[in-house]
Amino acid sequence: MSGLSAGHKFIEKLGNELNNIAHLLLLFVLWVAVLWSTTASVIHILHKGTPSLDDLLLFFIYLEILAMIGIYFQTRRMPVRFLIYIAITAITRVLVVDIKTMSNFTIITYTGAITLLAVAILVIKFSSARFPGGSPDQS
Repeated sequence: MSGLSAGHKFIEKLGNELNNIAHLLLLFVLWVAVLWSTTASVIHILHKGTPSLDDLLLFFIYLEILAMIGIYFQTRRMPVRFLIYIAITAITRVLVVDIKTMSNFTIITYTGAITLLAVAILVIKFSSARFPGGSPDQS
């Protein structure tokens, strides 16, 4: 019975290690892709001559993704709040670019989504301050 238990622990440890390697590898690929996209955007702006508000908001999205990756590498935790910040910035970018062609209902829908996401951030911040959790490894 103990041989089965040792084999199970080995497989579990190997699976966890392979999963960690996959996370790191994919986050590195994402990091490279964001830098590549940022470089392409900068080249596009240089050809255009001036950045637009749309371009600046896109840079904020890139920056938020890089910050989220950096936080993961430093803490081994993926901050959900940053995903929500990215969503807010992306919706804001759509509003800025397309607001002249949107119906009032669409504008209200997008602003409602931004408000809902902002409330979600408040709930997450309040919850994490009120009910702090340990790492998943802690019992």
